[in-house]
Amino acid sequence: MAQQFRDAFQKMSKNVGSRVPSGGGGGGGKAAGSALGAAIAAGVLGLGAYNSVYTVQGGHRAVVFNRFVGMKQKIYGEGLNFNIPWFEWPTIYDIRTRPVNLQTLTGSKDLQMVTIAIRILHKPDPNQLVWIYQHLGLNYDERILPSLMNEVAKAVVARYNANELLTKRALVSADISRELQERAKGFNVVLEDVAITHLAFSPEYARAVEAKQVAQQDAERAKYIVIGAIQEKRTIITKAKGEAESAALIGNAVKKNPGFMKLRRIDAAREIADIVASSGNKIYLNADSLLLNLMGDGDAKFEKGVSNSRWGK
Repeated sequence: MAQQFRDAFQKMSKNVGSRVPSGGGGGGGKAAGSALGAAIAAGVLGLGAYNSVYTVQGGHRAVVFNRFVGMKQKIYGEGLNFNIPWFEWPTIYDIRTRPVNLQTLTGSKDLQMVTIAIRILHKPDPNQLVWIYQHLGLNYDERILPSLMNEVAKAVVARYNANELLTKRALVSADISRELQERAKGFNVVLEDVAITHLAFSPEYARAVEAKQVAQQDAERAKYIVIGAIQEKRTIITKAKGEAESAALIGNAVKKNPGFMKLRRIDAAREIADIVASSGNKIYLNADSLLLNLMGDGDAKFEKGVSNSRWGK
């Protein structure tokens, strides 16, 4: 804008000069010279008035450098402000919260390499802008935040094992945030939030973790297989004991009452007869082999067979 004003002033001066007559009386030349001087004075005053004001936008603050006293300690707020042209010039800071993402590679307590990414929300202390300008300049965040983040992240991550970085992530983030804020206060930088956005381990460690998980799953599966085998063994033993007790009871019943076997033979013959009767096939077999001979000497033959068996002994 100031350059445009200067260009317009130069054009006006040329126009005024071109209108001054080359000949004629001395009175006309004096009048033209007076008009030119008045135009130059007006231009200088206008340029000075234009350069003596500046506007501070919302969310910004200004600090002013004076050629005689150096940096003025006053911090200028939003709106229209005044300064002395050529002797003073303002520098405007953005004091709104801004994000910055930083990433570093470091080692854990158990010497595992970890890539950690941190997002920081920061802004300059509005009351210390003069100090920040004198010591850090406008790009204060590029000067201090990367080195602070690297040092603090390496120091905090080195206190935890690799598995603790995952299980205690909130605690790790809180430690990094607390130490970063303490370090940034020394540079008059306010950190509003610090968060871990990414945490990655080396490929070798990732494969080791996966192999460990597979081994744990296999161990759990083997444990359940062993439990199943034990239960099956108990079932077989119980079944064998039941069969042995059943055989002993049947043997005792046969010794005490021979009619028990006849009753069992009658039950077996009834079941066989039902099966043969419901079958559509014609069967011609010996009735003794099917236990269907309940008359005559069938009982005698059956008792003789029982007496020769282990139950009759």
